[in-house]
Amino acid sequence: MTFETDLLIISGVTILAITGSFAILKLARNRTRKVSSLRFFVQIIAVVFIFMGLILGPSNLPNSIWAPLGVTPRDRILAGPLLGTQFPDGISVPVLACYYSNGRTVTCPLWQIQAYIFPFWNPIVGYRVFYTTGGLEKIAIVMGMIVITSLILGRFFCGWLCPFGLYMDLLSRLRKVLGKRHLNFSEKTNIMLRQSRYLILAIIIITSFVFATATIFGTELVPGTFPGGPQGTEAGIVSYINEPFCLVCPMRPLCLAAEGGVGAINFSFMFQITYGPLKTLGFYLTSINVIILVVITLLSLAYRRFWCRICPMGGLTALFSTFTPFKQIAITKLEKDEKKCVKCGVCKRVCPTQVTEVFDQKGGDVTVSGCMLCFRCVEMCPYQETLKVKVAGKTVMSSRNWLTSKDK
Repeated sequence: MTFETDLLIISGVTILAITGSFAILKLARNRTRKVSSLRFFVQIIAVVFIFMGLILGPSNLPNSIWAPLGVTPRDRILAGPLLGTQFPDGISVPVLACYYSNGRTVTCPLWQIQAYIFPFWNPIVGYRVFYTTGGLEKIAIVMGMIVITSLILGRFFCGWLCPFGLYMDLLSRLRKVLGKRHLNFSEKTNIMLRQSRYLILAIIIITSFVFATATIFGTELVPGTFPGGPQGTEAGIVSYINEPFCLVCPMRPLCLAAEGGVGAINFSFMFQITYGPLKTLGFYLTSINVIILVVITLLSLAYRRFWCRICPMGGLTALFSTFTPFKQIAITKLEKDEKKCVKCGVCKRVCPTQVTEVFDQKGGDVTVSGCMLCFRCVEMCPYQETLKVKVAGKTVMSSRNWLTSKDK
């Protein structure tokens, strides 16, 4: 596929997304579901055309080591020409979208942060990618992208674009079809779950640095952490736990299941290689992340958006959009008019992640780290302009008095 073909496809998808969004906003009669329907449409578009990368393949090119995988776009690098050989893994998007199965259409920042600390701190060859910059510079680029995107859109990525977020929403829809009510955590438990995101982030980074002491400081704290072999990843423990979070991440097996289900990846390839104490399958799956996916699925059937309450990627995005000093300069905000709020509690009841601050705080900017900017509270608030979504100071959405409308 040429650059012109890529551009044509991307243009077509953009037109489809705009046309579909306009149709939903105009044709949907129920005001209390209009934004939710639009969000669901955007999530599907993002998953199919961006994160699953189905339009930017194929990878089974002549002499490609990834040919047995099938047509998944392993080596299509979005924005590669823009970033050049200095950053060949593709752009970072703050959503949980697995690098391994999806290729480099977009790249999960959590994978990059881990990999650039260990084992790719030094400019070496890794996974058939040639790095010409050191780990510190690569991490700076990733973090710079996260900070910029977080300041512009905040956790909008979590509510509207994240593939695993769509999976959570589909589970909620399934629960409703089964006629089951969702459960709620106590406020104290929910806050603890929210705080656990930063504990997970700390474990990821600390573990990666412990593994990287050999290359960064010349002292090997963990035996077998001197990178070696033709790809720089075959030495000792490196073969099994290069990036520790990826071995437990529930998104990886979900990506493989989804792409295998639509024929974009060959299931047989995943089970050709079995090795290591964690039962790694075909470089992709571990028994641990499969078990975690099952557990998260069951919990998410009971509790709305359970994973989003503990997701380290969501925590990282929130860190640079909802905490001082970033909150003061963030572009996308959720604001509340204290004078118009009657404390009906609707915003608190409809929030998928049980955010209570929108209800509790008096007014002003009520964007908090647990808020995914899904705008469900704004959509459901029955009082005119009590809640507003503002981008660069301009109101793009506000609550409406839908109680007096015909579609109540």
